[in-house]
Amino acid sequence: MPVTMDQVLGFISQMPDAIKVAQVQEACARRLHVIDKEAFAGIVAGRRARINDTLRPALLRGLTGTVQERNRTGSRAGFLLDEESTRILRRDPRNTRDHIPKDVTRFRLPGSGVPIACLDMLDD
Repeated sequence: MPVTMDQVLGFISQMPDAIKVAQVQEACARRLHVIDKEAFAGIVAGRRARINDTLRPALLRGLTGTVQERNRTGSRAGFLLDEESTRILRRDPRNTRDHIPKDVTRFRLPGSGVPIACLDMLDD
């Protein structure tokens, strides 16, 4: 018979000390890492993606491009805007941070990359 969530929570609430609770917390963190890795496994360099509505600043939401390399932890990825999104960002009056020269057709977003949870893969 499977264990219910209420039973798990009840068990944790009865733990005698912080060390035992910390061990449960560490096990949960390891499991969450595996779940995240599986959920975002398809976000690899070369795939087309759209920046979703969870990213701030909002002016980048909806822009499309190509995923670049992921960082060491795999939590962020470089992002190269396609030509249309480069034009949109260049003309957006809210864009006071990134100067995009007129001769640049594809712009790589600067910084440490876009959080992978903010990228929705596009079918090619």
